Amino acid sequence: MTSQSGADAPSQTTNREGSGKGRLSGSGYWVVLTLGALGLLMAVNQTFNLKLLGFEPLGNSYLYYLIGLFLAAAFLCFPAWSGARQRIAWYDWGLAALALVACGYLGYHGLTMINMGWEFEAPTEATVFSGILLALVLEGVRRCGGWPLLGVSLFFGSYPLYADSMPGFLWGNEYALPELIRAHVIGVESIIGIPMQVVAQLVIGFVVFGAALTITGGGDFFMKFATALMGRSRGGPAKVSVMSSGILGSLSGSVISNILTTGPITIPTMKKTGYPAHYAGAVEACASTGGTLMPPVMGAVAFIMASFLGVAYAEIMIAAFLPALLFYLALLFQVDNYAARRGLKGLPESEIPSLRETLKEGWPYLFSLLMLIYMLLVMRLEAYAPYYASLVLLGVALFKRDYRLNLTRAKAFITDLTTNVANLVAILAGIGLVVGGLSYTGVAGAFSRELLLYADGSVPLMLAAGAVTSFILGMGMTVSACYIFLSILLAPALVNAGLNPLASHLFILYWGMLSYITPPVSLAAITAAGVAGANATRTGLYAMRLGGILFILPFLFVLNPSLILQGELSNILLSTVTAITAIWLIASAMEGYLYRIGSIALPLRVLALIAGGLMIYPDAVSDAVGLLVIALMYLGKRLLNSPALAVPASDHRA
Repeated sequence: MTSQSGADAPSQTTNREGSGKGRLSGSGYWVVLTLGALGLLMAVNQTFNLKLLGFEPLGNSYLYYLIGLFLAAAFLCFPAWSGARQRIAWYDWGLAALALVACGYLGYHGLTMINMGWEFEAPTEATVFSGILLALVLEGVRRCGGWPLLGVSLFFGSYPLYADSMPGFLWGNEYALPELIRAHVIGVESIIGIPMQVVAQLVIGFVVFGAALTITGGGDFFMKFATALMGRSRGGPAKVSVMSSGILGSLSGSVISNILTTGPITIPTMKKTGYPAHYAGAVEACASTGGTLMPPVMGAVAFIMASFLGVAYAEIMIAAFLPALLFYLALLFQVDNYAARRGLKGLPESEIPSLRETLKEGWPYLFSLLMLIYMLLVMRLEAYAPYYASLVLLGVALFKRDYRLNLTRAKAFITDLTTNVANLVAILAGIGLVVGGLSYTGVAGAFSRELLLYADGSVPLMLAAGAVTSFILGMGMTVSACYIFLSILLAPALVNAGLNPLASHLFILYWGMLSYITPPVSLAAITAAGVAGANATRTGLYAMRLGGILFILPFLFVLNPSLILQGELSNILLSTVTAITAIWLIASAMEGYLYRIGSIALPLRVLALIAGGLMIYPDAVSDAVGLLVIALMYLGKRLLNSPALAVPASDHRA
């Protein structure tokens, strides 16, 4: 659901039919299918307390069993090196078997390790199996998260071994190697800590919902729905891309797989109506990236955030809604201005489906989505909601010939689910080592205190440091890893400086996401460029320009919590109106087009940018000055009609 290397990239080695060539074919395919089915059955049994066949494991035992199943699947799904993408090697089978044995042993002794305090003193074989699992977790995080994430996990995971030799605030409690192995594997703050608990208790259900949506045709419906709403307007294909990718991305929580799903449809359509390839790719990259910031699902990191903050997931959803909506409004303003300035049209009437027929055919998808939101926001049933919504989708599919759940689709459903969850388990088990290392040494709290001391109470300085750190870490780490790391080190300092806790955590999340569309990494832009047949660097630069509001939004809501819907209603409404106005002005300046005026040259673009900046700053005086600048622009253009302020309509420079 969230990553930048292996974690968000869909496995290209899965053969869904279990036949033909590919990494997952033959026995490998069936073993992965079995592991995934067992993992799903175990998650459902634990969530609903079904006690199937009398199986009712303790919380820690359940986590070990789940890690064993999906870590074993990860070794079979994800290759150890690029040359092994087409086959499962003998050592993959060996590592998968070791994962099952080690986790099986630890899960079987779950009650004993609690009663006897194995975290502090355990039998030799328990320490050995713990060491084996620790090594397997490191290999899993390397395969799914890449070498940078492995380096981070190793450094902070081993930190307690030499923490007592570090100077100043970096000093921490020392652990011997056997003690550290047991603390990481048997303790409740590392491998089976909050990240893994969130996956086991919440995230699997939402992965099930995303997979159910895919196999029942939900993606096709939302694409038709967006086309019926936006297709006729100028630059319609770009607006369809923004809307459809936003909806699907918000439900799947995956940037790259969303681009690979919707991009082959939206990007060629944009190119056909006049958008350059690099611009079409940039639009799709930004729209898919924003999907992971848009409720209701967002991705695994949102559930982890709720656990760290100790709040209901519904609060995260509500807080994240307006900033994500502002981002999509900025995208729509820009693609509309671009189309207006260059005279681009919408889709032909023959290619636009009937909205009435689309809703008539696809209302069950909207019903399941509304049901999910209702259960999350009103009933507060985070653990159960995605399973019930998935049952609705699968039940409806029984009455639709094209998407009826047959054996082939059932296998595809389980395979996709297994690949996605295995990816998450491998990465978040490794991230648990970072959490454990910082927790056991006590360095996290000391780091936050030092940051406050060095910043000398300067909130802007801390925010700038946090933004740069989040952005840099986001280049080499998954979004979940980046967020978890900084939520431990940086977020406490921001909160202690007087900033809103929820806004501070969202601030870190937004800046960690930016590397998806910002060179040199820009993984979303590179993926979209491949679909568009465009230059990757140029696509990345345009994606950064289109998604520029993401650089501003985190500062807005962290300084003005009204934008995360906290505070008095009057302040929320005023902040929303001024933010939308500011976004419109900045989009106009970026694209060189102003409503009711037309194409604008540099002088008016600069004025629009200044007015937008004034409106964005949360202050009544700056808002008034910004409105005055807007009025002067329109009055000046209307009264003077100066040719120096406008460019000819024939200016179609890309």
